[in-house]
Amino acid sequence: MDAAALSVSPADAAQGYADYPSFTVTAADHHFTFHPGGAERFDALLGLIAGAQHSLEVFYYLFDDDASGTAVREALIAAAARGVAVHLIVDDFGNDAGADFFAPLIAAGGRFAIFSPRWGKRYLVRNHQKIAIADGVRVMTGGANVSDHYFNPPARNGWCDLAVVIEGPVVAKFVEWFGLLARWVEGEAQGRINQLRRLREFVQQWDGGDGPVQLLMGGPLVRHGHWVSLFSRDLRRARRLDTVSAYFSPPRSFRRQVADIARRGPVRMVMPGKSDIAAAIDMARLLYRSLLKAGVRLCEFTPCKLHMKLLVVDDISYVGSANLDKRSFRVNIELMVRIEDAALAAQLRGLIDHLEAASVPVTPAWYAKRATWYNRLRWLLVYWLSLADYRISRAGTG
Repeated sequence: MDAAALSVSPADAAQGYADYPSFTVTAADHHFTFHPGGAERFDALLGLIAGAQHSLEVFYYLFDDDASGTAVREALIAAAARGVAVHLIVDDFGNDAGADFFAPLIAAGGRFAIFSPRWGKRYLVRNHQKIAIADGVRVMTGGANVSDHYFNPPARNGWCDLAVVIEGPVVAKFVEWFGLLARWVEGEAQGRINQLRRLREFVQQWDGGDGPVQLLMGGPLVRHGHWVSLFSRDLRRARRLDTVSAYFSPPRSFRRQVADIARRGPVRMVMPGKSDIAAAIDMARLLYRSLLKAGVRLCEFTPCKLHMKLLVVDDISYVGSANLDKRSFRVNIELMVRIEDAALAAQLRGLIDHLEAASVPVTPAWYAKRATWYNRLRWLLVYWLSLADYRISRAGTG
């Protein structure tokens, strides 16, 4: 980053920002089309649904009753009407549309269910994944949900996010995983006992494959087989790390690994300067001091709200639903696609370059002005409250 960029203000960083264009990469017998732009994500999702001939298996954490949500629902209804087997599951916490919104899909012959509708300790576990599978051969996944927020451009309060459409052998793993989720939801509806343990077993026993493209899972209080365990292994030998994360409150062990990498090579982390949850910024800022001391290059993305989840470790890329926070590490049901390919890693670092160029650098001087005793106390309070439930932090201030 040059000297001029070091003095950029939030207003300057936001001026003239445009989403990074979509791009396609062929790697390890797979085709990946990445969509950093909201309009392209929307068109890709509708195109995936419209092109389905036999089946659509769809899971979303959040599904809104707005223009985008209605358009996606109508596309699913049209698919069901032409004979496609449509199966939609949404997370209970994230389902802002309500069950009645999906009644027309059921009337058209589609299947609809809610993940974890029953009250209990498992209710605190959110299925944060985003999956749309067409005919068992194409899948769209990433960080974006179904809502105007994820498809509008930044000028219309659209959020900075990332989705990828994948064709290749790993899609079979998505189909397998969706089947497990569907059976779990059926068990929940039937009132089966030990459902939380069953959910943990799904994650613990999951086999994401051993090739260069893997589908990795995460779940409540799971260590072995968790996506984080493989990510941690990659970090232990890493010489470079680039991350974009909408929420940053990882365990101390991860922060130590980041500091170790910074002693070996460059570490760059793009953090939210704007967020859908105001406390996300406070949580991240609480942890900046130790990262800066370790030599990590930090910046806050300010043109619009940041919701992207992208990790690049040397020549390995992770894209999916997981943030770098304790809920994604230890509580939520998450997925990450792990891809070993140097060319793809370089292309994704180009996307991160684009985000960094529109961000405000977090320097020691910048941080010292904001880390007053009052702010540090407030950040600490928000940090601990947010670990319990993000609904608490929604009322927080930015």
